[in-house]
Amino acid sequence: MAVIDVVNSRGEPVSQALLPDEIFDIPVKAAVLHEVVTMQLACRRAGTASVKHRGDVAGSTRKLFRQKGTGRARRGDIKSPLLRGGGSVFGPDPRSYVYKVPKKERKLALKMALSSKFQEKELTVISDFNLDQIKTSRVANVLQVLNKRNVLIITDKKNEILELSSRNLPDAKVLRCEGLNVYDILKYKELILLESSIEAIRLRLGGMQS
Repeated sequence: MAVIDVVNSRGEPVSQALLPDEIFDIPVKAAVLHEVVTMQLACRRAGTASVKHRGDVAGSTRKLFRQKGTGRARRGDIKSPLLRGGGSVFGPDPRSYVYKVPKKERKLALKMALSSKFQEKELTVISDFNLDQIKTSRVANVLQVLNKRNVLIITDKKNEILELSSRNLPDAKVLRCEGLNVYDILKYKELILLESSIEAIRLRLGGMQS
């Protein structure tokens, strides 16, 4: 297993942590990462162009007037596309861009993304941020002490104080372990793991017991 220093909020090494090799130290393949990131971005797209067709318009199905004897063109109900307020013909419908890649490939890409951060020395493990109240400046000071910019912070569970304290920082994001994904890992230059999140990541991705 790989060994990494655990630092405190002042940037001082306080202990060491073991990182499972099958999660944090595997060969990285750009093609696998590209495919999963492309899938994530495609799933975020929204095909919003939409019209109401004849069956979607609210209105009575009663025939407007009798078929013959009026001298006018034949009419059906008020939802006819020929009438104002009626349904549209051949208009666009919402399009779904969603597609999936195999679950095993998504898990492999997540391991590769974590491995890339460890191999490029862009991974930091911190014992705790030691926040007793919501204070954005406190988180900013910790990141400044650690000399980290453009940071993704991973927690093992909901940490409302940390999440609210960091939400106004433009180059930082707090993400719980269950929401960990390839796009966010690669989007941010630095990755900070709370020490307690290592075990949560191992349980999620099936690494060996440390």
